[in-house]
Amino acid sequence: MHPSRTGFPPSLRPALFGALAVLFGLFLSTSPALADRYASIVIDANNGTVLHAANPDARRYPASLTKVMTLYLLFDELEAGRLRLDSKLKVSAHAAAQSPSKLTLEPGDRISVQDAIMALVIKSANDIAVVVAEAVGGSEANFAQMMTRKARALGMRNTTYRNASGLPDSGQVSTVRDQATLARALISHHGRYYRYFSSRQFVHDGQTINTHNRLMLRYPGADGIKTGYIHASGFNLISSAKRGERRIIGVVFGGTTGASRDKHMGELLDKGFARLKRGHAVEVAQAETEADDLPNIDDLVAAAQAAKTPAAAKPASGTVAMRGPTRANSEDDAVGDADPASWSIQVGAFGTYRPAQQAAAAAAKRLGRLVDSGAIDIDKAGTAKKPLYRARIGGLNEDQARAACKKLQKAGKGCKLLTPSS
Repeated sequence: MHPSRTGFPPSLRPALFGALAVLFGLFLSTSPALADRYASIVIDANNGTVLHAANPDARRYPASLTKVMTLYLLFDELEAGRLRLDSKLKVSAHAAAQSPSKLTLEPGDRISVQDAIMALVIKSANDIAVVVAEAVGGSEANFAQMMTRKARALGMRNTTYRNASGLPDSGQVSTVRDQATLARALISHHGRYYRYFSSRQFVHDGQTINTHNRLMLRYPGADGIKTGYIHASGFNLISSAKRGERRIIGVVFGGTTGASRDKHMGELLDKGFARLKRGHAVEVAQAETEADDLPNIDDLVAAAQAAKTPAAAKPASGTVAMRGPTRANSEDDAVGDADPASWSIQVGAFGTYRPAQQAAAAAAKRLGRLVDSGAIDIDKAGTAKKPLYRARIGGLNEDQARAACKKLQKAGKGCKLLTPSS
């Protein structure tokens, strides 16, 4: 490491690196979030040169990054003229039954290809991923085989797809190197459609839906591409940013939160552009990390907190274990790409506590598994003489909250969305 990058005299560097190794080893030994899930890579999009890598070929769960390949195959159909942007795709019962994140369409409904693209990019809608899969492949199972064949054709040697959405499946694995390869190929082969990944919002059924890709909104030069989360993977992200004529692509797997993942990705992209400017590239072998490539302290602290909950054992071949059956439990199933447990819904406001509690309980019973991860919360407001008890269900992610309100409103019940900042 160059002296200017450390600020420490040569005589102290061995001790410093030894201390860092002990600290990093301690966190990795206690942190399933980093030891079993973390991987990252940054590449030069122009030529594929690796600018940074940590565990680049360790197989992990891609979560909703899966939808990048789903969209790639859809773009293939558009390029071949077999579909148009205004073509209508039919929603099957299988598609409508998918877990959130979803648009919550009914069997027999139809959606245009362009709206399907927007729903996948911005909403990360699992039901629409299946709609696309069935339209292109005939069935989701056949489409998953097409996805895997395309992965091999693109050089993604360690990727296997089992579904079109990224919902939990123990056989669906990829690597950060493969995901960077996919992003590079998509930008190169489907540049005219890549622009959709820079979309910030779209309107569906009168609702404005905002992108989950918050890093894209604030990182200079960023213009895509996809976030992802399931419990077994942690928070994943593919990002691409361009400065001048130089574009780089970064992939992070296993973030402990969406915010810390975004911060870490920003640091990696900064490093990638700096190395391009110096004309300096470095490839780090699997399971090897440079001292200056250590996850930032926020990630380490968050990982230490996460380590309080035991994780499943890590299976062979570098793939993290997925708890529960192939289509996992409700904790894994009802997820989207936003941070979980930060949204609430309000189902009424009352002058006394008891009817508020009854209203919240009745709503929770009607919503069933959709709010299994949430909790009834009666919020008291107003004054001592004139109190107001607001019946709420909290601890939801954005997709659960939106789907819950939509279900209640369809049943003629009142429901108000409460964002994390409400």
